[in-house]
Amino acid sequence: MKEFLTVKNLVKNYGDFCAVDNLSFSVYEGEIFGLLGPNGAGKSTTMNVINSLSDFGKGSVTVDGADLVKSRGQIKRMIGMVPQEIALYPFLSAVENVRFFASLYGLKGRELNDAANEALKFVGLSDRAKMKPKRMSGGMQRRLNIACGIAHNPRLIIMDEPTVGVDAQSREHILNSVRTLRERGATVIYTSHYMNEVEELCDRIAIIDHGQLVACGTEAELIALVSESKSIKIQTQAPADFDSEGFIAELTKLPDVRSGRMNDNEIALEVGSICRDYTFILERMQKRGLPVAGFSSQSMNLEDVFIAMTGRELR
Repeated sequence: MKEFLTVKNLVKNYGDFCAVDNLSFSVYEGEIFGLLGPNGAGKSTTMNVINSLSDFGKGSVTVDGADLVKSRGQIKRMIGMVPQEIALYPFLSAVENVRFFASLYGLKGRELNDAANEALKFVGLSDRAKMKPKRMSGGMQRRLNIACGIAHNPRLIIMDEPTVGVDAQSREHILNSVRTLRERGATVIYTSHYMNEVEELCDRIAIIDHGQLVACGTEAELIALVSESKSIKIQTQAPADFDSEGFIAELTKLPDVRSGRMNDNEIALEVGSICRDYTFILERMQKRGLPVAGFSSQSMNLEDVFIAMTGRELR
């Protein structure tokens, strides 16, 4: 497969803080590429660099063979950005918003009007063309946000949390839109805090943390990296003042208990293959006065893999 986007040895510093630390990955032409990481992992900085919204210190970025430094204008015209924050003018109509953003990429006249109308049709807002965003629901605003980012027919589309805060119907419409964009030949970088979306959509997934690449591959390949692990979940009921962090730290000192998290109702642990006897875990719960209301063991999914590799939940 052809590499459409290549990030190589990318370094970006903010003063003494290294936000992106020698990061390298490639995105193939026509794929939906998931970019995951905890808050502060360097995702937004990386996307801003690719989209020419931020400079960088070292490394290189190429899009369809063109170097970002030498061909910045050419690359910017190839990219569409759908930001996490709603980026719309509230007192312009839907079609006026789309026309404005498309015009920034050089579209004019009839071509501009046709592109705006097609983008609104694509996101299911043709009948809301004259409506202003301030009168729209959150889901409609999200869809209009997408229309503004794709009206100029970009070849690479960066979608940053496009379904945050939307209703189920709008969410499904957005996910189907992403699939359609791929079918039309676009390459998509997709970031989300909803693991089920990434599992549904993405051909390959990169996990980054502390500005570095932790792992990259298909969902099956990422799971295979920790295939000797299992996820166990224990239903319980902890008191309001229970020291959950201290208890998880205690459990992870047990043989082959690799990581864990806890809320008021559940303990979730990632354990290795040699950890087959869970008596020690249950004994620790009994000593702390935690009841066992249920117990399950299952193979790891993408969320389990993420936590195993970063030690943190995706928030």
